[in-house]
Amino acid sequence: MESFSALECFIRSAEVGSFAEAARRLSLTPAAVGKNVAQLEARLGVRLFQRSTRKLTLTEAGQRFLGEVSDSLRTIQYAMANLASAEGQPAGSLRVSMGTVFGRLYVLPLLGEFLTRYPAIVPDWHFDNRQVDLIGQGFDAAIGGGFELPPGVVARKLTPAHRVLVAAPGYLERHGAIEQPQALERHAGILIRSPQTGRVRSWPLTSRWQEQAPLQLRQAMTMSDSDAACAVAEQGLGIALVSLPFAMPYLTAGRLCRVLSDWYVDDGHISLYYAEHKLLPGKTRAFIDFIVEQFAGQGLAGRFNALQPASRGKPAPSGGRVT
Repeated sequence: MESFSALECFIRSAEVGSFAEAARRLSLTPAAVGKNVAQLEARLGVRLFQRSTRKLTLTEAGQRFLGEVSDSLRTIQYAMANLASAEGQPAGSLRVSMGTVFGRLYVLPLLGEFLTRYPAIVPDWHFDNRQVDLIGQGFDAAIGGGFELPPGVVARKLTPAHRVLVAAPGYLERHGAIEQPQALERHAGILIRSPQTGRVRSWPLTSRWQEQAPLQLRQAMTMSDSDAACAVAEQGLGIALVSLPFAMPYLTAGRLCRVLSDWYVDDGHISLYYAEHKLLPGKTRAFIDFIVEQFAGQGLAGRFNALQPASRGKPAPSGGRVT
């Protein structure tokens, strides 16, 4: 077990480039991590890291050793997790990352049914709109959209990630019908600024007939997420381009209406991310299968398709017809 712990400290330190950060993720002290790595180096008779006050860098031997042992250690960890399952049932802490609003609206409501099926699993769910390092930070799975796919991670599509234009009924009453994308340039735009890059992305609009048009919405203000943009649009302050899953409660309640309902922005998919491995822990496999089953059973992929009639919301009031 000492060798196992030393290997885990080495691999985690190599992944994050720091004994201190590896210690935080392993719930150890930096001194303990450094000692374990030093003992491993002494046992192997080679130096695995070049150490400096600023960073930790793998030596050539360390790089070669990491490539040879990282997958094997993960296999052992998965096998141990499965063996430790309660009476053959999936068990253990399930560490999952998901977007704050999406998770609250569409994943948290599934928790009761999930725990009824798998009472020995302990959810450890993190709500954050930033991409996480799935393997490096020790997550079993993540749910989100637009993630770069690092080595060793696979994505399973859950729903389309469409963005739509929405406005309050009162705004449309005051400003009249919006018939074509070109008319958007006369309207106040509530746009999304990426919290990661700080930029407002330039989105092309796509029609149900696969026509393309630039989004010429005047930037009146920016928000950092779609839920905030919906809340501002509900006040009648402009037209917002938002992620459809976030807009759905507002559309269903009639607090917002679709604008140019035959047009949308294709932002890829909302997916389930997890480690690419044949021997996944039982708890992770149970979660993946359950989420896929529930999203399919509830028809969420269809509800989040911008071209489905159900996603259009209530009709705009007279004088503000949405086409």
